[in-house]
Amino acid sequence: QVQLVESGGGLVQPGGSLRLSCAASGSDVSINVMSWYRQATGKQREFVALVDSSDYTNVADSVKGRFTISRDNRKQMVYLEMTNLKPEDTAIYYCSTIMGRTYWGRGTQVTVSS
Repeated sequence: QVQLVESGGGLVQPGGSLRLSCAASGSDVSINVMSWYRQATGKQREFVALVDSSDYTNVADSVKGRFTISRDNRKQMVYLEMTNLKPEDTAIYYCSTIMGRTYWGRGTQVTVSS
């Protein structure tokens, strides 16, 4: 069993920055691929970024150059640094990992608006 809890969301103006955090507990996720997804109102959930156990990262084209994913295995944390935010980044952001099955957090709301 893995519990994932996201935090760090909020309201930010276009061009602003936010840092999302995901705290994992219940199991050691240091060897897991950890991912961020997002879901905007009325749209399907979409992939944002992932980081594997060797710190290889991959980010969606829509956020490339603006978002950075990282992890701290000692703390069982995953981060999503978001810069130059745009209104289209508005969504609920979810942390996810696979350990036998897919685990999701409850999400954190990010709203980009002036």
